[in-house]
Amino acid sequence: MTETKKGQPAMPNRPVTDEAVFKVTKEIVVKFIEVGRLTPANFEETYERVFETVKRSARNL
Repeated sequence: MTETKKGQPAMPNRPVTDEAVFKVTKEIVVKFIEVGRLTPANFEETYERVFETVKRSARNL
């Protein structure tokens, strides 16, 4: 595997699908629910923020 200048493995240039973003967001949201950081009252706002953060992070690599 090739490495970047910083010694990190190079990532293949494949686009991140919406499905992958949804799966990662789901896992994060489930963890938030398990540890009590997410309730039905704040679910929508939190889900949207997590989704947008994951999408922005994954596509700006």
